[in-house]
Amino acid sequence: MVLIGGGFGGLQAGARLRDAGVEDIRIIEKGGDFGGTWYWNRYPGAQCDVESYCYLPLLEELDYVPKEKYSYAREILDHSANIGHHFNLYDGALFQTEVTGLAWHDASARWIVSTNRGDAIRARFVSMANGPLHRPKLPGIEGIRSFKGHTFHTSRWDYDYTGGGPDGGLNKLHDKRVAIIGTGATAIQCVPFLGETAKQLFVFQRTPSTVDVRGNSPTDPQWVQSLEPGWQKERMENFNALVSGVPQERDLVADGWTDLIGKIVHQFRNAKPDSNMSVEQMLEMANFEKMEEIRARVDELVEDPDVAEKLKPYYQMFCKRPTFNDEFLPTFNRPNVQLIDTNGLGVDRITEKGLVVDGVEYEVDCIIFGTGFEVGTSYTRRSGYDAIGRDGVALSDHWREGTRTLHGMGSHGFPNLFIMNTSQGGFTANFPHLLDETAVHQAHIIATALDQGCRTVEVTQEAEAAWVDTIIELSLGGPLGGLGGGNCTPGYYNNEGKPNPLAKQSAPYGGGSIRFFKLLKEWREDGKFEGLRFSA
Repeated sequence: MVLIGGGFGGLQAGARLRDAGVEDIRIIEKGGDFGGTWYWNRYPGAQCDVESYCYLPLLEELDYVPKEKYSYAREILDHSANIGHHFNLYDGALFQTEVTGLAWHDASARWIVSTNRGDAIRARFVSMANGPLHRPKLPGIEGIRSFKGHTFHTSRWDYDYTGGGPDGGLNKLHDKRVAIIGTGATAIQCVPFLGETAKQLFVFQRTPSTVDVRGNSPTDPQWVQSLEPGWQKERMENFNALVSGVPQERDLVADGWTDLIGKIVHQFRNAKPDSNMSVEQMLEMANFEKMEEIRARVDELVEDPDVAEKLKPYYQMFCKRPTFNDEFLPTFNRPNVQLIDTNGLGVDRITEKGLVVDGVEYEVDCIIFGTGFEVGTSYTRRSGYDAIGRDGVALSDHWREGTRTLHGMGSHGFPNLFIMNTSQGGFTANFPHLLDETAVHQAHIIATALDQGCRTVEVTQEAEAAWVDTIIELSLGGPLGGLGGGNCTPGYYNNEGKPNPLAKQSAPYGGGSIRFFKLLKEWREDGKFEGLRFSA
C-alpha cells in the first residue's frame, strides 16, 4: 500500500489502515518529515484557525489534548510526528521524495509508482493524499522576475534573511523596507511580526479579509479531566453541524465560525409568522449582522479612519475563508506600517526596485509573497504527476470535462486507486474531519479486498456516471452554498472570479457534509459495496 503525501491525509489514512489490519504501508512525502502544509508553513505566527480540539486529528488515539484552543504550527508539526510514531508509519516512509509518475500494470495488477529518486515501486493499492494546499502560488504580476531585491513565499519563510523564528523576533529587518503581497489567512498571522521589526512595512491589499476575534486561551486542566471517551468525535460533529446550519442544543466550540450560524438561527426563531422574508433573505440579514460586527471591530482597533475604511470587507462572510486575529488590525497604528490598498485590482507591476500601484512606485528591499497555494488548477498539475490507468488512459484525460468519481474517492478505469479530495466529496470548514471520514471509508474497502483475496477493486462506469449526475443536480455554486457563492470578490473559493465551466461537476457534494458522511456510513453498513466491482 502506497500513500502519496505525509500530511494529515496520509497520516489519517495510514492510521485507519493500521486499525483495519493493513501492515505493509509506504508513505511518500516530499518534505523531510510528516506534517504536510504544517511542515512547510513555518512563518511567524502560523496557527490553525479551526479550534485545535477539533482540528488536530486522532487526539484520543494518542491520548493528547493541545496546549491552547488554537495551536501554533510547532505543536501541530510535533503532533504529526507523534501520529507517525504511534502508528508505526515512519517504517517504510520515503521523505524528501516526490512522485513523478503513476501507471497501472494490468498483468500484475499493480501500480508502478515512479519517483524523482529513480524508484519504481510496485504497489497493490495507492491512495493519493496530496492535499488541496500543496503547490505554492505566485501572483501573475508583470515584471515579477525583474526585482533585484530579496523575495520569498510565506510557505518557504527565509529566517536567514529576516532573523528570528516562528515565535517572532525578526531582528534582521530593523533596517529593511519590506513589502508583503496579500491580506489572506497567512498575512493576517505574520503581518504583526513584520510590523514589530521592519524599518518600513508596506502591506499590499487586493481585497480585505474578515478579521474576527481570535480569543486564544490555554487549555483548562479541569476541562481535560472532565473529558469522556468519544469527546473529540462529538466535538467535531457538533462544530460541523453548526457551521452547516444545523442547530444544536449546545455550541461546544463557541467561536467566530459558529457565531454566524447562531445569528442565522436567531433570525429564524425571531421571524414573525406573517413575515414575507424568504430563507435566502434571512440568511442575508444574518450575514449582514455578522459583517457589520466585523466592520465595527475595524473602527474600534484602527485609529486612522481612512485606513480603517480600506480594511473593511463588504461581501458575504464566506466569500473568502474567514480569519481570526487580535494583533493584525492594531498593527496599522504603527508609524512604520502602511496599507497600500489597490481597490481590488492588485499590484500593477513589479520593477527592479519595488512595486507600482496606481502610478506610484514603492521601493523596497524585500518582497514577501503571502499569496497562498494553487487551488483552482487541475488536480494533476497540483499533484505534480498524472495517473495512467487501464488502456493507457490518463486521469487528466478522464477528467477533461470535469471530475468523474464515485464519492470523490475513485474513478472507473483506475483500479485499486483512491483519492483524498474535496471534489465530488464532502466539504467542511474543519478539513481533517473530512479526511478522517475518507480514511475510514477507504480503509474499509481496502481491508475487505485483502480479506477476500481480491485482485482488484474498481468503480463501475454506471456508478461513476450516476454520482456525476448527483453532484451536478445538488451543486450549490460555492463551497458553503448560499453563504459562499454568488457575487463574491475574487479568491480561491470562486476561481479568482473567473468563470469555470467545470465548477458544477467538480464541486463538493451539495447535500452538505453531514449528509455525505451519513451516506458513506450507511453504504459501509449495507455491505453490498454498491458501485464497486471486486475481481479475484
